[in-house]
Amino acid sequence: MSITIQNVSKTFGTFKALQNINLKVASGSLTALLGPSGSGKTTLLRIVAGLESVDEESGGEIHFDGSAVTANPVNQRQVGFVFQHYALFRHMTVFENIAFGLKVKPRKERLSKEEIKDRVFELLKLIQLEQLADRFPSQLSGGQRQRVALARALAVQPKVLLLDEPFGALDAQVRTELRRWLRHLHDTIHVTSLFVTHDQEEALEVADSIVVMNKGEIEQVGAPNEVFQNPATEFVMKFLGDVNVFHGRIHDDRGVFTDEHKGGDENVRLLVRPHDLDIRLSPGEGVSLPAKVYRVLIIGPLVKVELLNSQNQLIQVQISHETYQMTPVKADQQVYLVPKSSRVYGDGAVDYAI
Repeated sequence: MSITIQNVSKTFGTFKALQNINLKVASGSLTALLGPSGSGKTTLLRIVAGLESVDEESGGEIHFDGSAVTANPVNQRQVGFVFQHYALFRHMTVFENIAFGLKVKPRKERLSKEEIKDRVFELLKLIQLEQLADRFPSQLSGGQRQRVALARALAVQPKVLLLDEPFGALDAQVRTELRRWLRHLHDTIHVTSLFVTHDQEEALEVADSIVVMNKGEIEQVGAPNEVFQNPATEFVMKFLGDVNVFHGRIHDDRGVFTDEHKGGDENVRLLVRPHDLDIRLSPGEGVSLPAKVYRVLIIGPLVKVELLNSQNQLIQVQISHETYQMTPVKADQQVYLVPKSSRVYGDGAVDYAI
């Protein structure tokens, strides 16, 4: 089931939540709506679900497999919705929660009791909670509750699955486990899915495609690796990970690093990710930017070195333990930074490989 969003805008009072959104979601894909709070991602998800309407004057439309559903209420769109805070019925068992949507269908569409039981246990097996069918939500962990919420959404066999910050209320370790499980589940059922998140790592790890949103507009759409490696705008690059900003200028259509901000029209900012910087103990040929080590942090598989440049600006560098052992540095030591690549953003994005 493909999803097509055309010219969709949404206004709340004087606040423009969405501005002329156009997006195509491929059938069977898992697509992440990624952005900061207030970017419009949840509003867009609710419009796809039918929980919010588009601005009439925008002429916006939502299509499922080419058929317009813009005027259809939520109960006619065949979507499953999973909320951040589970929204399970506390007085019902796990079995009853999953079966709820099947039991309240119109009589002519309702399955028999035996068919409902088979369907529920099929889903319990899928979410690996068969042994917990008789428990109540209060007897489950947060991760188990979210699995039950997902199974309840899938019980009615939706054509589209929508997830709003599905792991936002969970701790870091459970989030990591569940997003891997969600990816595996999606590869099993292949239902077209849209999920909202502000977690960059979550989107990069789970999604087939990422839609980066900011201030009610789409900044970029692409595969995770494409969006990370080739960010279309400065916002996308900064939102998808740590970035160092250096002063520079354009010479022969290339970015050139300078020691300080000199003003003028030719001055530009060159953006460099922490892993694209090398630390040298002495200046070499080409670009060598002086800096003083502020502190060294050993964090898991990485060594993070924080430095201060000549303008007292904080610079972050990420290197492996092996690299650090070859070139160990300590606080207050004078070193030189060598950028391996950078990007300049103006009217367009320009790569500058050293």
